[in-house]
Amino acid sequence: MDQKIFIFDTTLRDGEQVPGCKLNKKEKIELALELEALGVDILEAGFPISSPGDFDAVNEIARLLKNTVVCGLSRAVQKDIEVAAEALKPAARRRIHTGIGTSDFHIKSKFNATRDEILQRAIQAVKWARNFTDDVEFYAEDAGRTDNEYLARVVEAVIAAGATTVNIPDTTGYCLPHQYGEKIAFLINNVKNVDKAVLSCHCHNDLGLATANSISGVINGARQIECTINGLGERAGNTSLEEVVMVIRQHQQSLGFYTSINAKQLNPISRKVADTMRMPVQPNKAIVGANAFSHSSGIHQDGFLKDTTTYEIIAPEEVGADSSKIVLTARSGRSALAYRFQKLGYSFTRNDIDALYEVFLQVADTKKEVGDDDLHTLAKAQQEKTVTA
Repeated sequence: MDQKIFIFDTTLRDGEQVPGCKLNKKEKIELALELEALGVDILEAGFPISSPGDFDAVNEIARLLKNTVVCGLSRAVQKDIEVAAEALKPAARRRIHTGIGTSDFHIKSKFNATRDEILQRAIQAVKWARNFTDDVEFYAEDAGRTDNEYLARVVEAVIAAGATTVNIPDTTGYCLPHQYGEKIAFLINNVKNVDKAVLSCHCHNDLGLATANSISGVINGARQIECTINGLGERAGNTSLEEVVMVIRQHQQSLGFYTSINAKQLNPISRKVADTMRMPVQPNKAIVGANAFSHSSGIHQDGFLKDTTTYEIIAPEEVGADSSKIVLTARSGRSALAYRFQKLGYSFTRNDIDALYEVFLQVADTKKEVGDDDLHTLAKAQQEKTVTA
């Protein structure tokens, strides 16, 4: 039987940390409602102690969402946890997400502490959070660069203290997929109470490996992925929600996983997030980029027109995208040109297309893309030629 992978969306928290992507309360609420409709299991609504505005937004989202777990972030500080709990009070389902850095980089440089001191702070933070909710997630910041033996000690201790989810962040995007997968597998095999909690992947994209690392994590035993719409997030971004969801969907048979995400909403919500957060999506972005279902090479176009599955593993409708596009460039072939003329309402013979193709190439060599206006001009000239003949 397939196993569910929980989708933890942090667009409103980690995604909002991108310079220029700050959201006001109204925008946060609008996106939170859209994310609940999308089917995310947990929504990290913000970092309540960070500002009065964020507290208010988290509090209002907690009041409005009915099915999705609403989560608030905190440091391993009592006041942070109390403020997060207060903000989350109205929630039908609430989670406090607390934690601390566990790598030696963080322990020594950031906290000027020892491993044992950090371990005690981690345990204490979870205990404080458990005073307010039974749903507590602990993050071991920079777990990607944390020694596995020590990380296992921390994970075991926080689960014993009451953590129900343990987040294993590759905070700096450092890990290779096999390394991150091995880290999750090590925890599954060496933490004796690991069955009492869900392990979660929170991967950053500094080396472009966030999606691969997250998938490697779930293959090795994690059951939650933390991600954002369009892969927004600190520096090079977070794991892209639309990518991991579609990887799991495309490979459901071999992986044996599923999510509760409504895939048809992926493109609409991508556009909504891009507009609201004023952060355009790169055209070649997987799943939601403007070119994700565009074909411009003649060889690709010919194959695609014969059978879409030759060059598309996902139908655009499956992810709420517009239909596939045949883009005409100097690399396009006759079949694509004939197809586009047919779409515009012209019926040309093969000989006509051969004649048109020579003129088309002259036009295509002078511009990046040949548009409908150009095609109408070419068609009109060809029709006049035919009448004259």
